Amino acid sequence: MGFSVNIAIVALAVSNVAYASLFEGNLNYASPSKRHTPLGINTGKLMKRQLQSPYDPKDVKFTHSVASGDPLEDSVILWTRASPLEGSSDSIITVSGTAPIYDHDNTKYVEGSDKAVCVEWKVATDDKLRKVVSKGKVWTSYEVDWTVKVDAKGLKPFTSYHYQFNVCDSDNKSPVGRTKTIPKKKDRVRKDLGFAVFSCSNFPQGFFNAYGNSARKDNVDYVIHLGDYIYEYKEGGYGWGWNMSRIAQPADSNTFTLHHYRQRYASYRSDLDLQSSHRLFPWIAVWDDHEVENNAYKFGAPKMLYDGSDLARTGGFSFDQQKANAVRAYFEWMPIRQADMDDNLRIWRDFSFGDLVDLIMLDTRNYQRDITDANGNRAYLDKIRNEQGRSLMGTQQENWFFRKLRESKAKWKVIGQQMNFANIHYIDRPNTPYNADAWEGYKASKNRTLETLRDNKIDNTVFLAGDSHAVYVSDLAYLGVQPYNKETGEGALAVEFGGTAVTSPGPAGQNGTYTKAKLASEIFVSSSEELQYQESFYRGYYEIFFNQKEARAEFFGTPVIRERNGREIKLAEFRVKDGENRLARQKGSIAVGNVVAGSLKNGVVEEGKAREYDTNERVRRRK
Repeated sequence: MGFSVNIAIVALAVSNVAYASLFEGNLNYASPSKRHTPLGINTGKLMKRQLQSPYDPKDVKFTHSVASGDPLEDSVILWTRASPLEGSSDSIITVSGTAPIYDHDNTKYVEGSDKAVCVEWKVATDDKLRKVVSKGKVWTSYEVDWTVKVDAKGLKPFTSYHYQFNVCDSDNKSPVGRTKTIPKKKDRVRKDLGFAVFSCSNFPQGFFNAYGNSARKDNVDYVIHLGDYIYEYKEGGYGWGWNMSRIAQPADSNTFTLHHYRQRYASYRSDLDLQSSHRLFPWIAVWDDHEVENNAYKFGAPKMLYDGSDLARTGGFSFDQQKANAVRAYFEWMPIRQADMDDNLRIWRDFSFGDLVDLIMLDTRNYQRDITDANGNRAYLDKIRNEQGRSLMGTQQENWFFRKLRESKAKWKVIGQQMNFANIHYIDRPNTPYNADAWEGYKASKNRTLETLRDNKIDNTVFLAGDSHAVYVSDLAYLGVQPYNKETGEGALAVEFGGTAVTSPGPAGQNGTYTKAKLASEIFVSSSEELQYQESFYRGYYEIFFNQKEARAEFFGTPVIRERNGREIKLAEFRVKDGENRLARQKGSIAVGNVVAGSLKNGVVEEGKAREYDTNERVRRRK
């Protein structure tokens, strides 16, 4: 009798371990931060609910397709959402505190389903998924908004794979996704490496045609997203989507709670072109400010006043709690790895693509950034602009960044970050003609970066920027310290490619005319020494390619965003030659081929040669 009982106890223990491992295999149950375990979900408490009767497979939907991201040489993150609900669960609230704990065991706070969804996944070398190389099984439940995120391991470097999820023991399957690992560190990369670069996708401002255009052309290997993947405003706060049936939820509130942020990601991920990009390419993403709050910095944001009055507006949420909610939802909905975050919830990290590219992803917004433009403090910011102790990214991240630059052996050092590094001159601010919310507002951080490049003779550094909702292409020079020739580029230390927004309005405004935008571009280029090209009218993206001899950036505009379509225009193309540290000139101009919009320093813009084409035609031709 005792022997039988012991066997039963052992069997139960083994069963519990097995069930626990199925929860733990879904990375979204973990904390976004290795140092903040309370931000995770206690799988032991989940086991107490005895989640052993999963939903009927026919009741589960893969509501938001599939995604992959943060590729390494032997693994990649895979994502999906397998849910009995179309919407997001509102049954989880946070306990107050600077690092909120999500309570999943107290019925006073939690009222949700005691069922789970069992999901299987597999990775194969063929699109029919017959040659499986990695597979697994995990649970998901309302605690993580029914999201699934797994780390598919045992893969080969620089190899394309196909993957799919299914509800366990059923034919209820997700769409098939495609992904790609990165080259092995230090391996010779002998062909072009391509990235599509996006930022600032505002759901009620228009359709995300830019994502779909790049996906349909299928020219790149990976996607880089530089932030403002979502916006926090209620309907009408920054765009009206009602006449396009694009109303992001919650419609009547800015995002503050965990449920708010989950609703917002679910709304954005309903866009079919965004789904297509996620399905076809592994993403490497970093947030900007709007994933949390406009113009956020280490102690808050302009709307978070810390005098008590703001708590009523936010429903009692402090900025620290709002940020923790934002981070948790970002971690659940984005195909991103758990980072070694410290107390400020770090997201900055790096990727090595063989011997060709070291990609350094920075957080110049939310992590330890000193006070920024808070609508009324500009005079104060002007006074402290040059203070040595003032930092754009905090001492820890800054030292890590400089060390990565110094130690990199890759041909190209590529910096993925949010804001313009170049000195962009704003003539409408005659006394302070700079952007206090960008690198120019933090001169000490900017100068230390330039000195690191100069003093260590670091070649082939390329900054990628978003945020500004316009195209900015610049040489980067140490102005006032080291001679720079704006005609030839001699004296530059690096280059910068800043991209326009997917849908957010540019300097000419949402309803701005081409003429107004062109005038703005001409003023920017003529008054800004480093700036070589600017374009303000079109929404869009750019693709950038690297090989052992050069980097090449191609910019694309989407002429119509108020309806879903595949139309686009190639606006301009630029190159950087190995070892030159400046934009390459061809007969005095930095452009390759025709520039058809915006303003070009020492060159001609030929609007009459703009050619609009439909990326859907490429898909039809391939078929």
